[in-house]
Amino acid sequence: MSSKTAAELFAKGKDALFNDHTYLARVCFENALNEERTPAYCSYFALALAKSRGDFERAIKLSDESIAAEPDNSEHYLIRGRILLLAGQRQEAIDVFRAGVQIDRHPEILRELESLGTRGKPVIASLPRNHPLNKFLGIVFARLGLRQPVLHDDQAVKH
Repeated sequence: MSSKTAAELFAKGKDALFNDHTYLARVCFENALNEERTPAYCSYFALALAKSRGDFERAIKLSDESIAAEPDNSEHYLIRGRILLLAGQRQEAIDVFRAGVQIDRHPEILRELESLGTRGKPVIASLPRNHPLNKFLGIVFARLGLRQPVLHDDQAVKH
């Protein structure tokens, strides 16, 4: 196989992955990776591996390798975050997406963050998030469509 063939396999694998043909994508990426080990091939193979086999441990190691090789490529962070979501590690995925956005405002990372949503700050910052008063005020403010103000220790709650 040549580098050109590896690139063709990679392109075919991306097409298969975006059309939810994860097994075909995994085979294409694996063959491309066997021919030429690039960070992009590692990343996409890791995602296909996580989707098709649920081998999250190996997928995370491969995505670590990609990020280490190209730490300024936000696409590796996007893929790593998606792998973490598949593995059920939501908060870790959010952290990775945020790291990726700091490198480049990748539109797909922004979409992922938007779809995941982030929790607003507690209404009364001096109380724990799970305090009944914070829960109640958060629900009320959300239903009213009001922005949640953050009250600090030095601010009094006015009734």
